Amino acid sequence: MTDDTNDGKVALPEHVRVRFCPSPTGTPHVGMVRTALFNWAEARHTHGTFVFRIEDTDAARDTEESFNQILEALDWLGIDWDEGVNVGGPNGPYLQSERGDIYADVAQKLLKAGYAYESYSTSEEIEARNVANGRPKAFGYDGYDRTLSDEQRQAFRDEGRKPALRIRMPEEDIAFDDLIRGRIEFKAGSVPDYVIVRPNGDPLYTLTNPVDDAMMNINVVLRGEDLLSSTPRQIVLYQYLMKLGIAKEMPLFGHMPYVMGQGKKKLSKRDPESNLFLHREHGFIREGLLNYLALLGWSIGAEQDVFSMDEMVRHFDVRDVKANPAHFDIDKAIAINAEHIRMLDPQDFLDRSIPYLHRDDVVSADSWDALTDRERMVLQAAAPLVQTRVRLLGEVSGMVSSLLSKVGYIEPEADARKQLKESAGEVLAKAIDALEALDAEAWKTDSLHELLTKTLVNEGGYKPRLAFGPIRVAVSGRRVSPPLFESMEIIGKDVTLARLRGLQNHL
Repeated sequence: MTDDTNDGKVALPEHVRVRFCPSPTGTPHVGMVRTALFNWAEARHTHGTFVFRIEDTDAARDTEESFNQILEALDWLGIDWDEGVNVGGPNGPYLQSERGDIYADVAQKLLKAGYAYESYSTSEEIEARNVANGRPKAFGYDGYDRTLSDEQRQAFRDEGRKPALRIRMPEEDIAFDDLIRGRIEFKAGSVPDYVIVRPNGDPLYTLTNPVDDAMMNINVVLRGEDLLSSTPRQIVLYQYLMKLGIAKEMPLFGHMPYVMGQGKKKLSKRDPESNLFLHREHGFIREGLLNYLALLGWSIGAEQDVFSMDEMVRHFDVRDVKANPAHFDIDKAIAINAEHIRMLDPQDFLDRSIPYLHRDDVVSADSWDALTDRERMVLQAAAPLVQTRVRLLGEVSGMVSSLLSKVGYIEPEADARKQLKESAGEVLAKAIDALEALDAEAWKTDSLHELLTKTLVNEGGYKPRLAFGPIRVAVSGRRVSPPLFESMEIIGKDVTLARLRGLQNHL
């Protein structure tokens, strides 16, 4: 169905119901988060419903740790849901591991209606038949069990075999209008009859996922491009579920583009760029990371890369997502994160920075209220100097550690020491003489700037870079630091002079 009033786009249901249904099998990754984000944004934009359930029927791979990490990730990112895990709702349970009886009941109804059938063939037998009939060994299932007689099935049972259950695929083309990719068709016979229940009775994703969607009234399915090949199976199963009265309607499908990593390869769960918590560890804030992930397939406008989640919700339409693969560019992600850091309220910036400062042993506690009075005073003075210069919260420690420290000598970082020229000793000596004479009451940013400019640039004849570079290295130990004269005011006269002498003695 298309809507002629909406540029030929497929019309959405009156009340959109979408879902996010990850498997707890590893650390949350950016592809998973983008799927959650796009579903969340579509629900919020349309004033629809966002359902969150967990697909945890793979006992060999599912872990409680991963389950908790998914909840932690959504909480950190501020992605909330209307029905599902820890929230409840009318269509629970929302853990697949608690829905076994539901799947068994549906499977038996499919079998009884003839939409599914018992399959006794082993993988070795299927391969052998393929070879015998001139097909590639790995050609796939050949439909052998479709027409077994009652006597043949009983003979297999007498051998002790237990059947898998397969869906009977129709001998006709399967087509649908993808919300992102347009019309997609699968030719008759291109999708073999597929297993929905293993011989041991365990239901597979091919059964559980559509059944859950049907019973939870999901009418818009937004998922990754990697699942596109399974869509004709889901469509056929949905047709059967509708005939059985289990499903009310066929959902709309939209398949989001791959996220590509280095070398134009699909971003793997194992790639460092994919690890959500690694990005948080480095100092991404939720606003910056979500903003960048939203750009992986969608944009708010040709000239706008930076936007809030409120702006995204106002403008998002999954039908505007591009089908082409999206490339994860860490440099662009960091640049966007820097923009969002600059937009934070100064106290919010400090509150978010404290855990990183505590992790790096720069401050005494992991929350603002638990800091010492001196730590709070220094950080409040430093915030406007640092907030505009960091791109990640993990960079704050390096910028403020010298301001919080009382040590008289800071060993310069390697790149900072390389900046020192032969004139560094003379510059430090002249600076020390001038600064010693400056009264502590006059130890202010403007006075320091005026005095050192007069002493080193105007009278000493040094270029500003050669004049102030050694002082910066002495004060901070870094090549890049907060503004020099503001830093000197914050750390005070005694510590500043001690550091200048300390570097002088270590040249």
